Amino acid sequence: MKFIITFLLCLSTYASQAQDRDNILILGDSLSAGYGIKIEESWPVLLQSKLTDSKLNFNVHNASISGQTTAEGVSQINKLLKLTQPKLVILELGANDGLRGLSITDMQQNLQTMITRSQLAGANVLLIGIRTPANYGRRYGQMFTQSYQQLAKQNGITLVPFMLEPLSRLITQSNKPEYIQKDGLHPTAKAQPILLQYLMPYINKSI
Repeated sequence: MKFIITFLLCLSTYASQAQDRDNILILGDSLSAGYGIKIEESWPVLLQSKLTDSKLNFNVHNASISGQTTAEGVSQINKLLKLTQPKLVILELGANDGLRGLSITDMQQNLQTMITRSQLAGANVLLIGIRTPANYGRRYGQMFTQSYQQLAKQNGITLVPFMLEPLSRLITQSNKPEYIQKDGLHPTAKAQPILLQYLMPYINKSI
């Protein structure tokens, strides 16, 4: 696991090591790790390109790993903060906790730990929310969603309520299934610019 983190940070989406740049750390799961697509097509790499084209001096360090849970994020956050010294931490975790039906209380505490440690390190935090599949029941889904809302309110941070919102609209309203891979869970390469466009106002607000 340590090797994977170091390897990802070395790649860090075209990031140079210039000292006059601020860093953005993305700590997420497969939704940010480019699962099923080429890494260069993923929204974090597109984010770096957009920031560079806009002449904004940010390096994007993407430490997202497919299958990662909030507990695994907690175990890595200190090292990642020390390595990247970010101005902004984009926290996109919880989906795998939900898919496994893990404790929402534990998930919320793990996210709180990562938020607290990031803020103590001097970073702003952008929290990205996700929803659970309907088969886990309405009550679990509501509690899952509310946990993100509570965290954002308690910590005074920006929340993206549902990362896949624009894709959900396209699929349900326009019948465009090409934006989701055959597993029914992961966005395709074609969906990545749409995700970035949706996330950019939240990112701009947080940096």
